Amino acid sequence: MHSETRPWGRFEVLTEGPGFAVKRITVNSGGRLSLQRHQHRAERWVVAAGSAVVTRDEETHHLATGAMIEIPLRAVHRLENEGTVPLEIIEVQLGNDLREDDIERLEDVYGRN
Repeated sequence: MHSETRPWGRFEVLTEGPGFAVKRITVNSGGRLSLQRHQHRAERWVVAAGSAVVTRDEETHHLATGAMIEIPLRAVHRLENEGTVPLEIIEVQLGNDLREDDIERLEDVYGRN
């Protein structure tokens, strides 16, 4: 398994194959991923623990443990943890390019491009 630490928490790749990847994402309390979009992949998120605030295009969704949301290709999105416990997400990526450089950051509180 491959794992990476980020300013908001961390992710680990659980499995991957042609056209798909499955990751476990941990977002620390108060953590917020960049407002972003992907040109080559869609994502599906399942809240495994905690609660999530998800921005998807012009909508904001509050998701409890067990809830799922789809992030279509090219949708502007963000994942946030406004709770007091770590947020655990299972992310399924589907697409023809799943590299981390397919992230177009539109806004980032950590100053990343």
